[in-house]
Amino acid sequence: MDPAFSSLYLRGLMGTFNERAEKLMEKLSEIADNNTEANMLQLVNCVTLDVIAKVAFGADLDLLSNNSPFPKAIEVCLKGMVYQIRDSLFQFNPKNWPFINEVREACRLLRTTGAQWIHERKTSMQNGEDVPKDILTQIIKTAATEKNMTEEDEEFMLDNFVTFFIAGQETTANQLAFCIMELARHPEILDKVMKEVDDVIGMKQEISYDDLGKLIYLSQVLKETLRIYPTAPGTSRDIPGDMTIDGIHLPGGFICLFNSYATGRMEKFFKEPLKFDPDRFHPDSPKPYYCYFPFALGPRSCLGQNFAQMEAKVVMAKLLQRFDFSLVPGQTFDIQDTGTLRPKSGVICTIKHRKYKN
Repeated sequence: MDPAFSSLYLRGLMGTFNERAEKLMEKLSEIADNNTEANMLQLVNCVTLDVIAKVAFGADLDLLSNNSPFPKAIEVCLKGMVYQIRDSLFQFNPKNWPFINEVREACRLLRTTGAQWIHERKTSMQNGEDVPKDILTQIIKTAATEKNMTEEDEEFMLDNFVTFFIAGQETTANQLAFCIMELARHPEILDKVMKEVDDVIGMKQEISYDDLGKLIYLSQVLKETLRIYPTAPGTSRDIPGDMTIDGIHLPGGFICLFNSYATGRMEKFFKEPLKFDPDRFHPDSPKPYYCYFPFALGPRSCLGQNFAQMEAKVVMAKLLQRFDFSLVPGQTFDIQDTGTLRPKSGVICTIKHRKYKN
């Protein structure tokens, strides 16, 4: 899948990132004009799902304008996965059967959609038509290396489709929502990152790839958000044979679980771990090796991490450039675990157009 996440390919996505983020800005402008409240988690969910559908699968959903069953289906699938993992008897309780049927319908929707999009793309490729060099094309090309496609190969393609469709948007949307929540709670940090955006971006509408590299403090803010709120709270690795790490014997044949949520909040690794402090990730600060891994580490780390952080930077930069936002009083700052971590409240904000000083 590497070609779909190469540096050259990611540079080419800036147009789509800008376009979809602009649609969010238009929606927020409408909310500000009408003096209504904004559910930021819901809004950024629409944007990130729009982006992954467009750049990965060539589909134009435009969720900020159109109703779609996909966001709800993704949420239900993730909830179902959590129950299945944590309670092996969940499916045998009759009280849970209505929800299980809901999960099955959600999975069926995503897989049916995947089968349709894969079929359409395969037909285009077989007819010699130009197709984008995106994730969907890579999924098909990878499967095509097998001489005789079996039913199992077709299922594997669908598995890959659903994985990218969910993982490519859910985690980034949650990171953006947590970031907005923390900035609204820390006005001094908000002022500092707004100043950087003003200095780098100014009033221009199109953010360039080179601009992203200059938004150093915004990168620190996004990294600190993932330290306290790793949207994928853990990962696992198979241990093929016996090994000893730091004097601890690990037997082979087992799975080792790594909890990025726990390590990111440990005093052992981070001073005042519950304090939101982007300066932990200042370029001159010591690097937090092996205790900070929101995208996992090593050769099996997340392929889409650069994609996700570019997208998050574009959305946040445009938001900070155009709007002031504050949290509506009375909402909770609790975390909801639905397979990924998300702000339980939805991050309800009041939005106002920024007033620039001459």
